[in-house]
Amino acid sequence: MFDFLDLDRYDLFGAFWTTVQLTVLSGIGSLIWGTVLAGMRVSPVPIMRAFGTAYVHIVRNTPLTLIIVGCSQLLAYTLGMTLWADFGTDSLSFRLAVLGFVLYTSTFVCEALRSGINTVPVGQAEAARALGLNFTQVLTLIVLPQAFRSVVAPLANVLIALTKNTTVAAAIGVAEAALLMRDMIEKEAQLIPIALLFAFGFIVLTLPTGLALGWVAKRVAVKR
Repeated sequence: MFDFLDLDRYDLFGAFWTTVQLTVLSGIGSLIWGTVLAGMRVSPVPIMRAFGTAYVHIVRNTPLTLIIVGCSQLLAYTLGMTLWADFGTDSLSFRLAVLGFVLYTSTFVCEALRSGINTVPVGQAEAARALGLNFTQVLTLIVLPQAFRSVVAPLANVLIALTKNTTVAAAIGVAEAALLMRDMIEKEAQLIPIALLFAFGFIVLTLPTGLALGWVAKRVAVKR
């Protein structure tokens, strides 16, 4: 049987720390790019609306593994881009994984935000325009603050899904939890105890996040 005392031979903490880094960096990037996409989708400019709609529908329906591997093969090996990674292949793979997660997860952030934008009464935007505010000012000062408060819970679900999706980064050699799990299974040949160990690790990462953001959602919910 698998001896849990042998865990000293594996950098378990380091693997989950890489998972946390992937989640945090990708989450921040996805929130920024997803907000921009949401603004495009409700923009009065037809070209911006068309781009936002096409991007969301195409990327959201593309398998995440294909996006991650595509970033690696196209950007790194075909175009030779390094993304400012001057410290070896692992650093480059990590940055490419973050980029892929941002491109993919931002579509779900966008749709969550767009649903929140739709909850804001139209009269508020009309009143803001009557006061002389332009579209950008109305969106950033009036609409988005209320939209974010309305979609904390959906955004929490997106973040939890992102945490679990980081396992796909193993496809391009990022040393995160899934890659270590595969290595341990190959060496120890004990599937069930190792799988349970890593499942518990992901529960530790995602359960507090869901509970904390669920509490925040109740605290900041917009009373209509």
